[in-house]
Amino acid sequence: MNKVRRKKLEILTNKINEIRDELESIMGDEEEYRDNMPENLQGSEKYENADNACSEMQSAIDSLEEAISSIEGAAQ
Repeated sequence: MNKVRRKKLEILTNKINEIRDELESIMGDEEEYRDNMPENLQGSEKYENADNACSEMQSAIDSLEEAISSIEGAAQ
């Protein structure tokens, strides 16, 4: 792979890292919201929705990290 394509992959990896970081921040906010719900709401639909959102965001983060790893592997 030439230097130009390697640089393009590096830029793409940086963008994905930024997206991952932003998603982690949003997930942290959602986890805090979920964890601070009063006891009487734990187990409610609201709690379940927040919990599912956290799980889905974690799955997305894992996928982004896998994409970063694959792109870095391609750049070598």
